[in-house]
Amino acid sequence: MTPSYGGGGGKPLALTMGEPAGVGGEITLKAWLRRREGVPPFFVVDDVKRLEELAGKLGLEVTVAAIGAPEEATAVFLSKLPVWPLSMAVKARPGELNPDNAAAVRSSIEIAVAFVRSGAASAVVTNPIHKQCMYEAGFNFPGHTEFLADLAGISTPPVMMLLCPELRVAPVTIHVSLNEAVRSLTAEAIVTMAVIVEAALRRDFSIAEPRLAVAGLNPHAGEGGAMGDEEIKIIGPAVVELQRLGVKAFGPEPPDTLFDARARKTYDAVICMYHDQALIPIKTIAFDHAVNVTLGLPFVRTSPDHGTALNIAGFGKADETSLIAALKLAADMAHHRAVND
Repeated sequence: MTPSYGGGGGKPLALTMGEPAGVGGEITLKAWLRRREGVPPFFVVDDVKRLEELAGKLGLEVTVAAIGAPEEATAVFLSKLPVWPLSMAVKARPGELNPDNAAAVRSSIEIAVAFVRSGAASAVVTNPIHKQCMYEAGFNFPGHTEFLADLAGISTPPVMMLLCPELRVAPVTIHVSLNEAVRSLTAEAIVTMAVIVEAALRRDFSIAEPRLAVAGLNPHAGEGGAMGDEEIKIIGPAVVELQRLGVKAFGPEPPDTLFDARARKTYDAVICMYHDQALIPIKTIAFDHAVNVTLGLPFVRTSPDHGTALNIAGFGKADETSLIAALKLAADMAHHRAVND
């Protein structure tokens, strides 16, 4: 199982600003500097002056160009970083959160989505946001994924998938406590999510017959009920239903052996039961180049698999590798979707 990180052609990607006090601006500048390494053309919805000042502070030789239309991005991309101008309420200071700028962060996401939905951009790539800072400004969504679903006007909850060339994982429950994850786990939720994953693997990755491994919840997948009965009452019936629907799913599988290199050859993605069951293995395998993907949206969305990293913002220490992987994957997925639709 080796996803291609090749690029789709045509329209540019729309990249969001993310939390301006975090590392989003720095990794955007650094990603553009590596544009000749197969980075697909993109424009960022951001504050032009902020990026210019940040580039100067970090000693990065980046020329920023304000654009008036997304199509201008491809023309100038090799010589200048294209920016769709967006003003912030107050000057951003690296490492210092300010809820006054939350409106600009939100607008950046809304603008990027609007460009993709209008056909002017090929996909959305989001820089990390700081959820607590957004909450303080009245943002009432758990995170990017739920906000994007609202913007798309879809009723079925989208799916978060994390992936790298070696592994794809999708957790059924995400940003809830472990207690709540166990309480809220249902066969219906597993089936609904797995169907979305299977469809996305076909449409966005061109995998003709996706294979899904379904992880157990308890140690040794419950060991026949000796260590918990969720596998018997919930997960097992979900797998049976998926098979009835024609999905090539198997499980529940013991989580402790499911992510071994040999096991990874038997599936195209793992349906995990909770957040850390999915994120620990992929961050162990690919801490710097894993990508966050939202499945089930009417447009492609990817994101680097890390947070705002306020503690290193402004010091030139941020690693752009995951953002570059997210940009390449977004272009690749957009290409596959265009071919398969």
